[in-house]
Amino acid sequence: MTFVDKQDDLFINDYRFEIGMKLFNSCQWYKSHDVFEEIWHETGGVERQLIQGILQVAVAQVHLENSNLNGATILYGEALGRLKRFHLGNFGLDIEGLSKCVSMRLKFLQIGKDLSGCSVPVLSFL
Repeated sequence: MTFVDKQDDLFINDYRFEIGMKLFNSCQWYKSHDVFEEIWHETGGVERQLIQGILQVAVAQVHLENSNLNGATILYGEALGRLKRFHLGNFGLDIEGLSKCVSMRLKFLQIGKDLSGCSVPVLSFL
C-alpha cells in the first residue's frame, strides 16, 4: 500500500464523516455523535483519538442542552486533552480552531460564566 492509498483510507474521506460534520455544524449534536461513533468504532491509532475528541465535544453539547453543566465540563476537558495532541493541519481539519473554542467554553463553565458569550463549536477543513 502506498502513501496515496493510505490517504484514501483516512476517515475524513468517508462519506459519513461529511454527514457527521454537517450535523455537528448545524448543532445536531446527538445525531453527529451517532455518525462519528460509527466511524470511531472502525478506526484505530491517532485517528481514533481525534474522532473521540470530536465525539466528546458533541456529547458535552448534549449535556449542555440537558442542563448538565458538570457533565459538559468533564467532557470538554477530556475532549480538549485529546484535541490538543493534534497540530494545525493534521488530517486537513481545523483542530486548533475547535480546540480554542472548546477551551473558551470550558473556562466559562469553570467560572460560572454564561456561555452565550462564546461561539458554538464548529468542525471545518483548513
